[in-house]
Amino acid sequence: MPIFHRRFTRLRTVFITVLALAGAGLPSAYAALPPFVEGQPVPSLAPMLERVTPAVVNINSKTRVAVRNPFMDDPFFRQFFGMQNMPRERIEQSLGSGVIIDAAKGYVLTNNHVVEGADDISVTLHDGRTVQGQLVGTDPETEVAVIKITANNLAAMPLADSSKLRVGDFVVALGNPFGLGQTVTSGIVSALGRSGLRGLGYQNFIQTDASINPGNSGGALVDLHGELVGINTAIFSPSGGNVGIGFAIPSNLCRDVMRQLIATGTVTHGSLGVQTQDLTDDIARALGTQAGQGAVVTRVQPDSPAAAAGLQAGDVIVKVDGRPVRGASDFHNAEGLAPVGSSLTLELLREGKTVNATAKLIAHQSASVVGSTVDARLTGADLGEADARARREGLNGVRVSRVAANSHAAKTGLQAGDLIVGVNQADVKGLDDLKTVLARRPRQVLLSVVRGREAFLLPLQ
Repeated sequence: MPIFHRRFTRLRTVFITVLALAGAGLPSAYAALPPFVEGQPVPSLAPMLERVTPAVVNINSKTRVAVRNPFMDDPFFRQFFGMQNMPRERIEQSLGSGVIIDAAKGYVLTNNHVVEGADDISVTLHDGRTVQGQLVGTDPETEVAVIKITANNLAAMPLADSSKLRVGDFVVALGNPFGLGQTVTSGIVSALGRSGLRGLGYQNFIQTDASINPGNSGGALVDLHGELVGINTAIFSPSGGNVGIGFAIPSNLCRDVMRQLIATGTVTHGSLGVQTQDLTDDIARALGTQAGQGAVVTRVQPDSPAAAAGLQAGDVIVKVDGRPVRGASDFHNAEGLAPVGSSLTLELLREGKTVNATAKLIAHQSASVVGSTVDARLTGADLGEADARARREGLNGVRVSRVAANSHAAKTGLQAGDLIVGVNQADVKGLDDLKTVLARRPRQVLLSVVRGREAFLLPLQ
């Protein structure tokens, strides 16, 4: 065996040993190795991690959830059953991670589901200090949220250009899995541009085999330069544990969303004014097309960019800006993640012929009403149609977009993000249904509400 090959093999064995010892969490006395072996430096991630770990924080959010019991609303039953002191609410906690992006202003990137609906946000820094976090804004569609903290001597992590990532690049995940404390895992970029994950909004994920577990949400995915390439968001796991398939939001997308959240507190996504569905074999035969995949246009809104570009129901969108469209979710992602005001070039199949069209994105607009105009008991709430995220999960209803503090709606127990799916056991498909039911002025109103993964009944007082 050539000398250089033997040395490479020995160094490789040492490197694997270093990773194994570090992963086992052994004390430094056991994991320590000399900095050089046979004159060659031992590979180590420690210098890079020493620079970046101070920018990774642990987040503990608390949400007060009203406990609804019909007997508790009646003074007689409360006294008869001795429920005068029964708690009227419970506290739900969420553990996650975050990344300091701006040390001077205290901006922290994290996941929407870590802080969504939280009444109290505590942020624990790398040096053990715990400070209060203030929610700047969230975007459920991209799962990005920004909070703000006030503290001295903060360390920020620089953002990399995630468009330069390649499959096979080494990456490191940092976070707070299972509430154990800051933990580091390593792996590679397994795939780019992943989409099609159930229950998530706009999707353009980095896939990695670096271990990501519950509590890692909102943590950092960094390259070997110590720059942020993604925010850890989700795992694919049939069993609930890590199986080496994790997903992170690319830093370029985080940067764009963060800029909007800091400026306005909300995020505006683009729209062409068209509805689509996946191309199936049956639909392809009916349309007489040989395309194996694509997004079928089912409706074009009047006076929309799609209408101006000449799109028609029955068109099959097969490419957007030269990238293949596998189905409706691919088109939805391209439409929602491109900047408002930019133009998309579409390749269509229409009656067996290829047609090209260009359309300019406008801000997505959804109907919204003030709750008091629907029913006085909803005063303080802003209501809108169920968003694309809910529809992808098979849910229709009315989304609560905002609830004013100390308002009647807030005292009733409604929270921003709630989805009203029924009234008095009758399904509600949208604002028109809700208005129709409540226009009858029923004396008792029992809302069916979906909040996160929880469904419950909420009486309007």
